[in-house]
Amino acid sequence: MDIITRLMRPQRVAVIGASADITKTAGRPVSYLLKHGFSGDVYPVNPKATEICGLPCYPDIASLPAVPDVAIVLLGAERAQQAVKELSHLGCAAAIVLASGYTEVGEDGATRQAALLQAAGSMRILGPNTIGLVNITDGIVLSASGALEMEHFPSGVISLVSQSGGILGSLLSRAAARGIGLAKLISTSNEVDLELADFIEWLVDDDATKVIALYVETVRNTKKFRAAASRAAQAGKPIVAFKIGRSEAGAKAAISHTGALAGSDRMYDALFKQTGIIRAQRFDELLDMPAALATGRVLRGKRVAILTSTGGAGTLVSDALGVAAFETPPPDAETAAKLRALQKGDHAALDRNPIDVTLAGLQPDLLKGAISAVLSSSTYDALVVIVGASALAMPELMSNAINSCMSLSQKPILAYISPHAPHIGALLTQGGIPAFSAPESCSAALVAMLHASQYQATAPEVADCALAPAHSLAEVLNVYLPAAAQRVDAESNASKALIPTSLDEEQAKQLFTSFGITAVREAVVTTPEQARAAAVDFGERSVLKILSSEILHKSDVGGVAINLSAAHIGARLLQMTQEVKAKSGTTPEKFLVQEMASGGTEMILGMHRDVLGVAILLGMGGVTAELLKDTTMRLLPAHGGLSEETALEMARSLTTWPLLDGYRGKPKADVAALVKAIVAFSNMVATLGDCLLEAEINPLFVLAQGQGVKATDGIAVLTRA
Repeated sequence: MDIITRLMRPQRVAVIGASADITKTAGRPVSYLLKHGFSGDVYPVNPKATEICGLPCYPDIASLPAVPDVAIVLLGAERAQQAVKELSHLGCAAAIVLASGYTEVGEDGATRQAALLQAAGSMRILGPNTIGLVNITDGIVLSASGALEMEHFPSGVISLVSQSGGILGSLLSRAAARGIGLAKLISTSNEVDLELADFIEWLVDDDATKVIALYVETVRNTKKFRAAASRAAQAGKPIVAFKIGRSEAGAKAAISHTGALAGSDRMYDALFKQTGIIRAQRFDELLDMPAALATGRVLRGKRVAILTSTGGAGTLVSDALGVAAFETPPPDAETAAKLRALQKGDHAALDRNPIDVTLAGLQPDLLKGAISAVLSSSTYDALVVIVGASALAMPELMSNAINSCMSLSQKPILAYISPHAPHIGALLTQGGIPAFSAPESCSAALVAMLHASQYQATAPEVADCALAPAHSLAEVLNVYLPAAAQRVDAESNASKALIPTSLDEEQAKQLFTSFGITAVREAVVTTPEQARAAAVDFGERSVLKILSSEILHKSDVGGVAINLSAAHIGARLLQMTQEVKAKSGTTPEKFLVQEMASGGTEMILGMHRDVLGVAILLGMGGVTAELLKDTTMRLLPAHGGLSEETALEMARSLTTWPLLDGYRGKPKADVAALVKAIVAFSNMVATLGDCLLEAEINPLFVLAQGQGVKATDGIAVLTRA
């Protein structure tokens, strides 16, 4: 039996620092173990007591009658370290450390946490600063959460891993109130040892778990997390994650709580997207989405039927679905005929959507017939049944009517409870019909189901295939970091230049070109006469820029001029010299004359480095790049660059993708060339690794189909890492 299994399903549990007063935090774990039916041995440890909750109490760890599988350590931080050391020497498999005062309080706490890990030796640690774990499937409660005062929790197929102990209790109580069954709940908190990825891995192999929910403050080991999430996707177990820290204030709060770097929110978007994780946008969705996914029903498309007996509620749901890009088409002719045959008179609107079955709340047979007609219709992929106020008097009639139709189809069936009636929602949810009290929750649930079905239809991301790089790391560094102090073998242990070196634009584009990205034709000049000669070679119109490794944003200081003729470019060079000197205090000595790219779509292609890893960024570029903010990012795989499939998916995910795809009669752009450029750029980033601090092509002109791409500007910052 592996150690995490012994932690999750122990036979013997020691409670270090247990209290005989069950109203205290230290008194809860023993009480909860007995209350919720733990069938193994419980060993309370407290030198001041001889008996706790009817069990013999031991004065110290050395006095325990057998080696525990798990120990719950309820001592303060200083005493907890000694207890952990003693437990490790005894051969205990894992310890759950509830004490706070570690990395979340700063440098002294970080030192204390490192000492705790050292004291643990080969024993695994959950926490510190954790509230513990609850294995509802097997009736094992290893926690001090006050939420466990409740008598019963619905058992189900959703397992939750939270980096906040308080959130674990919050979700447990909320789920129980809504009739949502849970399987396992684990609070990892500071993660000195065991972390999110460890429990995702374990839950993938847990037969009782079908859906995994995560409350995320930070991911400490991106590679491990990605591998675990990919395993879950391969096993068909969807993951829903709620990530706090989307705002600056939230990010600071997350860091102060866990003592770990948080990472940028957009990088988490990329991480979740690439591993198939469904991101909950609101906290309540962390239960809404898993509740729908737990049914195991598969959503094949976006067409949703709404059955309602109250028009206003039907409109609310229809509107929420529309905002989430779902469709609510009217019934096809055959389905409409079936619906009209169910109810005569002028009261029902059975040939439109929402489908208004006015008397359905009072006539279960009518509701059954309507549900049956909709489920058998090829027009619809899912059904939302609105439960109106008429169900308050006889909720079982409504529940039974819907339940009796469940076997007719595997299409998703959801319920929206229009009146405030939590008991009806719980009744329906326990019967396998996810019920929601907000129309937006219905759309969020369907979004999750659609995402899960679409991601499972594609191969999970493990590692993309990369093309062979054009040059080795040593070759690139020795070309672009040529100073004598820097010219060393990149793989040797000789002295290395740690000072970042910004390449000028020409050097940056030479670097990009060496990896297969085409740049515009250009020439380096220093005089007006040289500029005129170069402009003649490049045609009717040219671009003039200052060439400097110190001024990277040339437009800001007047260092760019476009659409220049050969006759005027010399004078413009002299004028630019004065403008740049006035604005920057630097007199430019070198300039670039470039052919003028036109007729293409301007893109930005860059990299972003973060505590989560390195990502490739793609978006609409040019001078409006920061204004439009239409960008997308993908994390590099463990080895190599991005695949062409990933690169194409990036381009298609942009809001402005239609501009590349022939928007309003415009010629289609050379997307194939763009894809190859993205792959080449990602290969460059992967090859250079930590030696590449920054790189960006903006704009990258994507020309008409068959004409390729051209890098017209670029930034690159190198160092010998």
